[in-house]
Amino acid sequence: MASPLDCHKTCVCASNIISCSKMNLTNVPTTLPKYTAVLDLSFNFITRLRAEWTTYRLSRLHSLLLSHNGLTFLSSEAFVHVTKVRYLDLSSNGLRQLDENIFEPLEHLEVLLLYNNRISQIDRSAFSGLNKLQRLYLSQNQISRIPLELVKERSRLETLRLLDVSSNRIKVLPIQELQALPGWVKNGLYFHNNPVPCSCQLYDLVARWQLKELSSATDFKLSHTCVLPGPQKDKIPILDLDKVYLNCSEVSIMDEHTYLEQFLVLDCDTRQKDMVKTWTLPGDIPVPPASETAVMRDDGSLQIGPLKAKDSGVYTCYATSDSFNETLYVTVVVFNSTNSGGLENLKTAYTTLVACLISVVMVIIYLYFTPCRCAWCPGQGLEKNDPGDSLRSSTVSISHDETGQERAEGGGFPYRHVAFLEPKDQLEQNGRLNPIGEEDEEWQGDDTERRKSDAESVSSVCSDTPMVV
Repeated sequence: MASPLDCHKTCVCASNIISCSKMNLTNVPTTLPKYTAVLDLSFNFITRLRAEWTTYRLSRLHSLLLSHNGLTFLSSEAFVHVTKVRYLDLSSNGLRQLDENIFEPLEHLEVLLLYNNRISQIDRSAFSGLNKLQRLYLSQNQISRIPLELVKERSRLETLRLLDVSSNRIKVLPIQELQALPGWVKNGLYFHNNPVPCSCQLYDLVARWQLKELSSATDFKLSHTCVLPGPQKDKIPILDLDKVYLNCSEVSIMDEHTYLEQFLVLDCDTRQKDMVKTWTLPGDIPVPPASETAVMRDDGSLQIGPLKAKDSGVYTCYATSDSFNETLYVTVVVFNSTNSGGLENLKTAYTTLVACLISVVMVIIYLYFTPCRCAWCPGQGLEKNDPGDSLRSSTVSISHDETGQERAEGGGFPYRHVAFLEPKDQLEQNGRLNPIGEEDEEWQGDDTERRKSDAESVSSVCSDTPMVV
């Protein structure tokens, strides 16, 4: 049974602060003053927080401390009479799960401490209704997933600035979804010291956050570790994956590359939300209010375009707030060509290829399919004294005998001759000067014998392949 509040023996009452810490209490004292603003029940043995722990509204209570109690049970109606609480400490207890809508009555809650429990299951609606929640601590539990529903665009708690899920049992990180989060969300998303497997995607994520100097990466740089594959399950710093273990590619902040006549949107992705942002153009020139090529959008980004080569340079975003200032630099490189240049080059290469193929086909037609002009082709003849052509014979492996007959050594087949039509006044034969010096000498003999010699040695002038006769 709960005992009435005793400000002399079990608690210390200082104006609107009631401190009952380390008093071996097993229940919340009754008859609490309605003006209570701070109630400290930490370091006791209150294992169950029932709905009736207070039977009337404590409308002024803004801080409730229940840490180190061995608390294992929370009634679904435990907070219906303390809806103005802004700070709730349930850390270092024995909670195992968070049921649906468990914190819904706490519509003014700003800070919720749940670290160092045994929480393994979180209902996706457990934090619904907490529209003013700013910091949520879930570290040192047994959670196996990041509650992305709290930070994703359509379902996020707009006021949430810090989500700590470090030192849990998270083995899979939704890397692409984490990369897509705005900078002010990533700045307060702590996921270090989880047994995530090493990968270059994980290295890329942490390295980028480190380069942007996000607090979640820089504050716990050495605690961002991953598990190497293998039975030993060794842990190494994630930022060392580019050196020895996986040889991941080094990460650097890339410049914005674009082409002429295009439009480009430059983001001012700051580490805090709702900052006042202003932009300057290359040369630290403020953006003119009536500019048509550089327009500042409602979300603080800058749209530039249609771009010209002179628009290349460093654009600067100055972000300010009451407690924090930040400067971001974006380097823009405008290539001196349009984005369709690659397609035009491809068309040019294709046209050149087609032209080459056509040329090859024409050469083949010329060599193999042009009409034959030789004397022995059907329907054609070659005049003996035609002044336009001279028949010269280039003999391959021939042997002349005194009778004028040409035979193969040891065979009865005639030797092969290759004949080419050459101008009559040519003085060379197969690249050498005619040793006789009289180019018409072989035409002086009998017409019949000349034709016989020709018949044994002529091949088509239209072909590279010798004709065997």
